[in-house]
Amino acid sequence: MFRAVFHQSVATLIAVGLAWFWVGPDGAVSAGLGGAAIVIPNLFFALSLWAAARSGRASVGRFFVGEFIKVAATLALLVIVAGAYRDLHWLALLAGMFVALKANLFVILIKA
Repeated sequence: MFRAVFHQSVATLIAVGLAWFWVGPDGAVSAGLGGAAIVIPNLFFALSLWAAARSGRASVGRFFVGEFIKVAATLALLVIVAGAYRDLHWLALLAGMFVALKANLFVILIKA
């Protein structure tokens, strides 16, 4: 669980660096915020699953509720970013989100 969050964080940092190179500081911040909107809810979801497994209270219902909360938190963070950051570069934001979402697939493709 935590390895996936780590891969997403590293991929987001790579996206931030590339966005800085291509778009500038506003693009880097936008890519970072897009990646963070994915990574932060995933981290809390992983922590929730880990705590439930350690306490012996893991269940399918807890998983689905946690997944729903994760998706809602991601959408809420994106709405907050869109409303609060005036210099938002939408393509960089979407690139940061995409890279964070596909980070584990990239790791599998690199190892294969």
